[in-house]
Amino acid sequence: MELLEGKMPGTSGPASVSTKLQKVAELARQAPEMVFTTLAHHIDMDLLREAYRRTRKDGAEGVDGQTAEQYAEDLERNLEQLLNRFKSGTYKAPPVRRAYIPKGDGTKKSERRPIGIPTFEDKVLQRAVAMVLEAVYEQDFLDCSYAFRPGRSAHDALQRCWQVLMEAGGGYVLEIDIEKFFDNLEPIHLRSFLDQRVRDGDIRRAIDKWLKAGVFEGGKVHRPSKGTPQGGVVSPLLSNIYLHEVLDKWFDREVRPRLTGKAELIRFADDVIVLFALEVDAKKVMNVLPKRLGRYGLNLHPTKTKIVQFRRPRQESRKGRPQGPGSFDLLGFTHYWAKSQKGNWVVTRKTARDRFSRSIKRVSQWCRRNRHLPVRDQQRILSRKLIGHYQYYGITGNSRALTRFHYEVRRAWRKWLGRRSDGSGMSWERFVRMVARYPLPRPIAVHSILRHAASP
Repeated sequence: MELLEGKMPGTSGPASVSTKLQKVAELARQAPEMVFTTLAHHIDMDLLREAYRRTRKDGAEGVDGQTAEQYAEDLERNLEQLLNRFKSGTYKAPPVRRAYIPKGDGTKKSERRPIGIPTFEDKVLQRAVAMVLEAVYEQDFLDCSYAFRPGRSAHDALQRCWQVLMEAGGGYVLEIDIEKFFDNLEPIHLRSFLDQRVRDGDIRRAIDKWLKAGVFEGGKVHRPSKGTPQGGVVSPLLSNIYLHEVLDKWFDREVRPRLTGKAELIRFADDVIVLFALEVDAKKVMNVLPKRLGRYGLNLHPTKTKIVQFRRPRQESRKGRPQGPGSFDLLGFTHYWAKSQKGNWVVTRKTARDRFSRSIKRVSQWCRRNRHLPVRDQQRILSRKLIGHYQYYGITGNSRALTRFHYEVRRAWRKWLGRRSDGSGMSWERFVRMVARYPLPRPIAVHSILRHAASP
C-alpha cells in the first residue's frame, strides 16, 4: 500500500496509520488462508482522523441534517464519541436518505435512479472500516478486477481489454449484465464470504448494522432484505468481495483450466466482459453462468447478456466505421475494428452513443437553467464540464467524438444565450466574437498512447 504523506512512522498521524495498515496487508499476503479475528483495534483516533480526512465534505446531508462543517466544529469530541460507540457496540447505523438522480435523459421519477445518502458520521466510520478491510482484501483480489481499488481505474480496464484483443487479433466477447446487482446481493452469502477472512466481532457487527439500516423515504424507513448499504462508503468494497468469490475466483480456478483456448475476464464493479479466443468456450461459459449466479441470488439480463463475434475483419470497410454486430460497449466506450493511418486493422474506441447523448442533454439543460448567469461564470463552469469529459473520454482514437462534443456544447451555449432577453437568438458571428473573449477548452486526448510513450 502507498505510504501516505504525513508524520514519520512511529508517531501519530497519516503515516502512522499507513504503517499499521501495511502490517495488516503484509500479514494477509503471507497467510492467504488466515482468518482475522482481531482487527478492530486498528480503528483508533488516528485512523478515524484519517478516515475523516478522506471523506468528501461537499456531499448532501443524511437523515440527521448534519453537514461536514457542523461535524468539524467539535471534531475531536465527535470522533472520540464515535470511536467509543463503535468499540462498545452501541453505535446505531442510521438509515440512508433516499434521493433520485437522472437515469439517462429521464426526468420522471420512474426514469430516475434511486441513491442513498448516509449521514456524514456514518460515512467516516464506514471509511475507517473499509480502510482496514481493504488492507486484507487487496492481497486476495485478482488482477481482473479494477473498480474501487487503489491504483486502478476504468482506463486500466479499458487498456487491458484493448491489449488482449490486439494481441489475439480479436475473438469472442461475452458481455455479462447482472440485473440490479447492488440491490440483489444476498447478505447471507456475503457473511459467509467474510467468514473466510474476517471474523472480528466489532467490524462484523458494524457491517451487519449497515446491511439492516434501511432507507428513509416519504417519512418512513424501509428495510430491504437484501442489497448493500445504499450510497455507503463500504458498499463498493463489499460488492467487490461478493463478486470476487462469485465470479473472479470461480472463473480463474474452475472455468479457465477447463477451456480449450485462451480466455480473460475483465471486471469493473458489476460491468463484466470475458474475452475468448474460441467461440465454443464462450458458449460453454454462457451456458453455465446463469446457474452459477443464481446460486448466489443473482440473475443475468436476458437480452443484454450476449456473445459478440469480434474477429479482425478480412473484408474492406470504410475507415472509422463500427463493424455492425462486431462491436461492443464497455465502460462508456464502443469498441470496434477500424483501419489505422498505416492501413492496419486496430481496435478503436469511441464514446458510446447513449453516453454521448446523455452528456449533451445534461449540458443543454444546464445552459437553459443558468442562461442568465454572467457569461464569465458560465464559461468557467462549462470549461470544467468539458475538461471533466475530456479526462474520461479523452483516449487515443476518440478525437472525432471529442470534437463533436465540443461543437455540441458550443451550439447549446449559443442557443440558450440567444434566449436570455428577447429570444431572437444569437448569430454565429456574434457568438464567435464572444467565445474569442471567453474561450472553451479544446478537445484533448488526456489518455493518449503517444503522449504517455513520450512522457512515461
